[in-house]
Amino acid sequence: MGVSIETIKTETGYQLLVSGEVDVSNASELREALDGALAERPAALEIDLSQLPYIDSTGIGVLVGAAHRAQEASVPFSLSHPQRNVARVLSLLGVDAELGVQE
Repeated sequence: MGVSIETIKTETGYQLLVSGEVDVSNASELREALDGALAERPAALEIDLSQLPYIDSTGIGVLVGAAHRAQEASVPFSLSHPQRNVARVLSLLGVDAELGVQE
């Protein structure tokens, strides 16, 4: 299964709706979408993971890198609505707070 990413401009910044699966074969698509959104210097960047049942370590690395770039640019960054198994992996890796995970 591939990944689908929709970028939505909102009143409070940008929201990326990520669906499908993120793994080593398509993590570059997520990186490009995140970099594109951050290049616009949004007021905030929210990544909606409600339709993402699986993400591997490569995808998580992409999210962590984007969170660091957002912090450097003073852009609030958050992950919203992760599915239970994705939230569990983020928590086990200890990156949930760093990524601003919101249930």
